[in-house]
Amino acid sequence: MAITGWVVVLLLLVVVAGTLTLRRWLAIREGVPVALRQRLEGTGRGWHLGIAHYRGGDFLWYRVLGVSTRPDRVIRRSGLEIAARREPDATESYAMPRGATVLRCRADAGDIELAMGADTLTGFLSWLESAPPGRAVPWAS
Repeated sequence: MAITGWVVVLLLLVVVAGTLTLRRWLAIREGVPVALRQRLEGTGRGWHLGIAHYRGGDFLWYRVLGVSTRPDRVIRRSGLEIAARREPDATESYAMPRGATVLRCRADAGDIELAMGADTLTGFLSWLESAPPGRAVPWAS
């Protein structure tokens, strides 16, 4: 009887893990690849690959490896400004999409860097510049 109890617990764990994995996959399946770095120490380390979605005035970023169905970072368009743009150096290009451009951004929650490919960058800049009427547009190009 004790073995049957362990089998039931194991099956429940497998079902829960499968459900969480499926929900995470559904949350990030359609999006654009964007690498994000929150610690800007300048060593080329700290990059995390993720998938981003646009939802109205929010840029939702999900880490590729994660279990939560909530975004790992929410960046609000109203509090975002691009401070600088650069090409990635050799030590950091491993963790970002091919042909990426790195944007150093000032956000409400602190400075971050985003790395994205050319097509994604075009969409991101369009989203950033498409502020509602009457709102000042931050420097975006």
